[in-house]
Amino acid sequence: MRVVRFPALFAGLALVVSFVWVSAGFTQPPENTATPEASYVGSEACASCHDAQFHTYSKYSKKAHSSKSIQIMASDLTEEELRGCYGCHTTGYGKPGGFVSFTATPGLANAGCEVCHGPGSAHAESGGDASLIKGKLTMADCETCHSAERVAAFNFKPMLYAGAH
Repeated sequence: MRVVRFPALFAGLALVVSFVWVSAGFTQPPENTATPEASYVGSEACASCHDAQFHTYSKYSKKAHSSKSIQIMASDLTEEELRGCYGCHTTGYGKPGGFVSFTATPGLANAGCEVCHGPGSAHAESGGDASLIKGKLTMADCETCHSAERVAAFNFKPMLYAGAH
């Protein structure tokens, strides 16, 4: 008969830590002062509070359908080239909680609200605290994707509003 000793081991470890903690004069565990990092929630989550902007973005912005370009060209691209495309044509690619693949994270497959405004989970969970999302954008924000090099390579204009809202 196999005896599982993990519960006893963890209980003993907890007892030792508690004893050391109290012996050192601490009465409560320290507060967790780390701010949880916001994660990506997808543009659909933005729609519930920002309906007019979401509607305009969905209807007029090329970014709302940007993954179609990748899917059309994918067979002619190397994996490295595809990764380069994902950085601008999807939401949060290469970042924690961002786009992984069309099947694993379909809600992040296009360049959505969070590409410009940042990960939205903290903003959404707070009920819309404006300090938890980037509201005022600059040309420098746009130039992450709409750089002079990309403008020349793909023959498109850098657009501050891009028809989003």
